Amino acid sequence: MRHRFHSICPYFAMFPESFVAKHLAATKFNGVVFDPFCGRGTTIFESLIQERDAAGCDIHPVAVCVSGAKSDPPTRQEVLERLSRLEEDSASFHDIEPEGELSEFFSLCFDLDTYTQVQFLRQSLSWRNDRTDRFIAALCLGALHGESHRSPNYFSNRMPRTISTKPGYSIRWWRKNGYRPPYRDAFRILRHMTDYRFRTPPPRGRGTVAMSDARRAASTFPELLESVTDVITSPPYLDTTNYHEDQWLRLWFLGGDAIVNHAGGDGRHYNAIKYWTFLTEAWTGLAPLLAQEARMVVRIGSGKLAREEVRKELTSSLECGTNRSVELIGAEISSTAVSTQANAFRGSKPSPKLEHDFCFLLT
Repeated sequence: MRHRFHSICPYFAMFPESFVAKHLAATKFNGVVFDPFCGRGTTIFESLIQERDAAGCDIHPVAVCVSGAKSDPPTRQEVLERLSRLEEDSASFHDIEPEGELSEFFSLCFDLDTYTQVQFLRQSLSWRNDRTDRFIAALCLGALHGESHRSPNYFSNRMPRTISTKPGYSIRWWRKNGYRPPYRDAFRILRHMTDYRFRTPPPRGRGTVAMSDARRAASTFPELLESVTDVITSPPYLDTTNYHEDQWLRLWFLGGDAIVNHAGGDGRHYNAIKYWTFLTEAWTGLAPLLAQEARMVVRIGSGKLAREEVRKELTSSLECGTNRSVELIGAEISSTAVSTQANAFRGSKPSPKLEHDFCFLLT
């Protein structure tokens, strides 16, 4: 039976837990499992289920919140007691009319009473410092937006469940189709989801998740020096998605500004040369954590690069970054990845994105 923590929050460009389980079953090592781009924490959590020590990092708050909630969860009773206290405190939190540049978006996205509850939770949850609040925040992120016409467990008007569509587009789409935000009782939904998630008990082990750039992994995890024997990861894909744009509403809920970042950053995910330089630096940051022998599994993707070029550049980046001998082991696997749920909402034709799986032995 699939563990119900795995799907706490749908996440764009994620590999399934079966991918992790397969590679854990194939390894000869039993040291720490690490993911320097941990995303929603699939590698870490599946490793804990398999009774392996695990840790990881990510630079994005949504990823750290979700993966941290799964890897170091509170008890069901702690969550329910905290929800009761929050609901009691929310009684004195009066209706808040959306204001500012995105007031029209929020008015169409959430019913007023629901928006007030969302704002209260946004302001009250200390998700960075308290594991119970982090777990509740992760539940909120999973319920914040989605296909509310199909499920009563989403707070918002109709939206994709994996990404936050841009405000202007959302407003036009809702108005064109006459969609109104449904009333949702956030606390009822959160209680229901707590009961649902804890029907499969958490693993006994606990993982560590840090908000850190992969390039600083060694300094972030000094206790793991030379103890990581298995890396199972999927770096950000080249020319595939803009994380801040796609997750802007969840980032807002976690305390960010209600803005959509259209900037391309430093270009490392759009320019191939910068991309491979970034990955080389990431492997350099990871290298001190690696044991004398380590197995590294990488799922990597691009809409532009052929598998042969990806293999060549990835191998070179690992050799340069870790200063190790890098041997490709096992079969290379390529597949097509399509964001079907997001494309269905947008009404656009999916464009093919190739994913390539590689397994290396580093010595």
